[in-house]
Amino acid sequence: MILGLHLIGEPPIEEDCERNTDLIVLKMDPVRIACRIRKNEYYARYPNEITIRSGRPSGAKTELAKIIEGWGNYLFYGFANCDETALAAWRLCDLSALRLWLMRRLWIEKEMPGTHKKNGDGSSTFYAFDVTTMKEIIVADKGL
Repeated sequence: MILGLHLIGEPPIEEDCERNTDLIVLKMDPVRIACRIRKNEYYARYPNEITIRSGRPSGAKTELAKIIEGWGNYLFYGFANCDETALAAWRLCDLSALRLWLMRRLWIEKEMPGTHKKNGDGSSTFYAFDVTTMKEIIVADKGL
């Protein structure tokens, strides 16, 4: 429902009157949306952070590699509520804007921005990004 509110719009009145159109998808190409929902325990500690997996012991391609390769249009990133039955907060990120932001940071800083971390269970590594420094990637958010 949240994605529909941001990716489907009401058309101009002439579309409704002349072309039998009550709703319009803002883009006809496939829209690829990555989704990540974190446990509620991380909401209070990291509300301004998005994390993107960057390495796996197996060498499998990660989300960061796929994003850099140009895959994905949006990232839906949320935090579960206390009983983990719904969302406490979420944000919708534009992955094209994220790619541009990453390229600019790499050009200026000559290294990957964000903080590189390891999962406690050793299953992967990831970059944590502070979204307050990259507001241009946020399409919409709620509860953050």
